Amino acid sequence: MSDRDGGTGPLLLGVRHHGPGSARAVRAALEAAGPRTVLIEGPPEADALIALAADEDMRPPVALLAHVVDEPGRSAFWPLAEFSPEWVAIRWALEHGVPARFIDLPATHTLAWGREEREDQEQEPSEKGEPGGLPSEPAEAVRIDPLAVLAETAGYDDAERWWEDVIEHRGARDGDAFAPFEVLGEAMGALREAFGTGGHERDLVREAYMRLQVRAAQREFGDDVAVVCGAWHVPALRQRTTVAADRALLKGLPKAKADMTWVPWTHRRLSRMSGYGAGIDSPGWYGHLFGAADRPIERWMTKVARLLRDEDRPVSSAHVIEAVRLADTLAAMRGRPLPGLTETTDAVRAVMCEGSDVPLALVHDRLVVGDVLGEVPAAAPAVPLQRDLDRLQRRLRLKPEAQERELELDLRKENDAGRSRLLHRLRLLAIEWGEPTASRGSTGTFRETWRLRWEPELAVRVAEAGVWGTTVLAAATAKAEADAVGARSLADVTGLAERCLLAELPDALPVVMRILADRAALDADVGHLAQALPALVRSLRYGDVRGTGTEALAEVAAGLAERVFVGLPPACAALDADAAEEMRGHVDAVHGAVGLLGEGEGQGEDSASQGENSASRAGIRGRWHGVLRTLSGRDTVPGVVRGRAVRLLLDDGALGQEEAARLMGLVLSPGTEPADAAAWIEGFVGGGSGGGMLLVHDERLLGLVDAWLTGVPGDAFTDVLPLLRRTFSAYEPGVRRTLGELVRRGPGTRGSATATASGIPGFAPDLDTARADAVLPVLRLLLGPDETVDVEGAGDPSTNDSSTHTNVANENGADDNDLVGVGR
Repeated sequence: MSDRDGGTGPLLLGVRHHGPGSARAVRAALEAAGPRTVLIEGPPEADALIALAADEDMRPPVALLAHVVDEPGRSAFWPLAEFSPEWVAIRWALEHGVPARFIDLPATHTLAWGREEREDQEQEPSEKGEPGGLPSEPAEAVRIDPLAVLAETAGYDDAERWWEDVIEHRGARDGDAFAPFEVLGEAMGALREAFGTGGHERDLVREAYMRLQVRAAQREFGDDVAVVCGAWHVPALRQRTTVAADRALLKGLPKAKADMTWVPWTHRRLSRMSGYGAGIDSPGWYGHLFGAADRPIERWMTKVARLLRDEDRPVSSAHVIEAVRLADTLAAMRGRPLPGLTETTDAVRAVMCEGSDVPLALVHDRLVVGDVLGEVPAAAPAVPLQRDLDRLQRRLRLKPEAQERELELDLRKENDAGRSRLLHRLRLLAIEWGEPTASRGSTGTFRETWRLRWEPELAVRVAEAGVWGTTVLAAATAKAEADAVGARSLADVTGLAERCLLAELPDALPVVMRILADRAALDADVGHLAQALPALVRSLRYGDVRGTGTEALAEVAAGLAERVFVGLPPACAALDADAAEEMRGHVDAVHGAVGLLGEGEGQGEDSASQGENSASRAGIRGRWHGVLRTLSGRDTVPGVVRGRAVRLLLDDGALGQEEAARLMGLVLSPGTEPADAAAWIEGFVGGGSGGGMLLVHDERLLGLVDAWLTGVPGDAFTDVLPLLRRTFSAYEPGVRRTLGELVRRGPGTRGSATATASGIPGFAPDLDTARADAVLPVLRLLLGPDETVDVEGAGDPSTNDSSTHTNVANENGADDNDLVGVGR
């Protein structure tokens, strides 16, 4: 047989990869010809995997993945969708008991080809190893698009629209199953005569190998051989060449030991927008055309209507009918045999979306492209790490999905804690299946929120991570230890310690802690120590909620805090503006870490141990307050750091309101340089620290700022204005408006009887217990009834201490942070 019955030689079926029209034509031609074997463009190493295509658990889209054994990152994919001609040919051969073989250049050469070029620049795992293309085509090669040339010759400005009109919507003419392949083969022959290789220089080698495989099949099966390949290769396979000439082209090809398997693929990865070289713009649309046996436009409009209704868009049956009519009308006006994607999109926009592109974008994302994720049977070859990951995913009921979704975890539940450990371990292995995100519900350390999305490239990441171990736990442990040894800075090691606790890697943590202690002892940079401390303290909290032992971590954190306390005052002297701003950030970070250091320790211990822990925590905070007092009183310390130190002391109750006002008055006196005074104000009330509300409620401080600002000389005002603008522009609009009203009528004119009695504007002399009690009914509604809460005696400190509130919160599934948030 040849391209048509009655000829001689193999049946050459030139196709467009991922073309549903080509897929239908291939099926019809194979049914008509009944070949004894089917040869398919693809890597021969995958011949042993063809039988898996008949497995009931195999659901396309899938891809053949080849990777170098020693370098899993060097890989290539051959994706196949349900509407891919190659997949249809494989399925036809399996259904009819006909041998099927791949005949493209082996992956051992494909992956090794261009190795020198890949070493020159880092690249993502190659996706250009699809049937019809090799990875790493030389940069200087200018490749032509045969379909674009044919479309332009036919007077079309869009190759996709031309292909739909000529192939997808017309099918086999006059019942001749071979006519489409004959016409397309002739067209490609004319293009190759006009353009030569068209920039596809490496295809000459691939085509030489394919010719050798076709000859071998003819010797075994005669001329009853069908070849399914890219239409571009058909003229080359017809070409009369000698075996010696073809073998000469293959001589000396580089080699790399490669493994091959099936992996799941997605419709989104078949689209061009994902960077896939032989992709298509609308895989969801093509899948619909292939699967819809009749009335494809009506069925498509029904899908669109269902999607929009699910998104609460008012779409009725009348909309569907009108959209179909409009699409048919547009196709007739444009001279097309049937409505294509352009006509259906225009009709959906006009009728169902009322001219808006916002819902139309949803239709394009969900239907035209789609998030279909294929499945591969368990019998497919896989590295041991992949098998362990599959086992954990089944046990934890955490199924990979192509569509992005959020996952809320409660770490007090065993299954959720297991999911968290798995996701954190995978992140350590650079398998970014999940990304942590801020939780909308609570700030408690027992809750986590993840954003999950499985991408096909993660299969390569799993293969790469397989060098670290055969299980997720063993691989993550080995990777963490290696990362600790190679860490560049102390902050990197502390961050790694935190991640080891999150991932629950008890064997890796001692190694990380030893390296952390060594780095901390040798690092004299206070900035580095200040950056490292918060991560350590967070690790203590995470370890506590997960029940992980953190004694060694607590010792290192305490020692690190002491070194920061000693080294911070001298490190703050003689800094320029940028360095001072950076140091203020370090001061804030250390202050937050000191506030958390030791929180939660002592729970479940005897009263003596709890008392010792409480004294220890008080001692750390006391020493830190001493450091802040030192910083606030040294003239050599930049104003922004001195102002921040005063503010932190004031917030902690370690500095009285009178003393804070006195310090501000000294700084804002005429003897202080305006720039230094402005920096002090920036540190005191700037940086998103709630300083605006402080000025609103303490009019004496506002009056000091106002008096200083009005007394700044004109020539100095221009210099301090940018800093002041940055400080006050960070306030919320309501705060700025209130401050403006207070300044307009003059600070201090808002005084009340309570304020006058206290002597401090805006503050009462004692706690208003009646107002404090008003929050208890709301707390009861939020936390549920509990007999341990004495509402009548809530205002009495002797009957309702803070531990009672904490116990109520913990019994009802909340933590201290939740309770604080409610109180605010």
